[in-house]
Amino acid sequence: MGYLSRHKQELPKAKVYYDGINTVHCPYFQKDVTFNSDGFHHLRYNSIGSERDKKAQLYKFALLKDVVAIIEASGTVQQYRKQLGAVGRKKGKSGLRDTNMMTYWAFEAIVGKNEPEFRRVKVIVRQIGNGEPHFWSVMSDTNLRRKSNYKLATDDVLDD
Repeated sequence: MGYLSRHKQELPKAKVYYDGINTVHCPYFQKDVTFNSDGFHHLRYNSIGSERDKKAQLYKFALLKDVVAIIEASGTVQQYRKQLGAVGRKKGKSGLRDTNMMTYWAFEAIVGKNEPEFRRVKVIVRQIGNGEPHFWSVMSDTNLRRKSNYKLATDDVLDD
């Protein structure tokens, strides 16, 4: 099955799954993270509005199953960024968009520890201005077993 036909099958399933999440409590914020339409849109389109490659979309859809557990377990933030960003749709002929301060947090976890190909998954939560935090994106550092620069702790941490 090619990427186009697989994407056609997986997109509605991913949308139904995503819409069913609604909110997830995050210990780091001590409040809920919302799963709104912005997050699902970002899984399909990049920041400038161009559609992501179908393969990239399928990959992000597959990672959605890990997102809830990662947010629910996140008491520590791994990355933080604050920047001015465009909000909403382009206005009129000028193509200008309103801007607002955007804050991004990244929460990471190693998933699939009992599988042959476990990986580190990063979940991005975004906040626009003083609004509520909402899911923004998910990505992976693919397969950790193939990465020589990562060393996972064993039962004995002194096992260097």
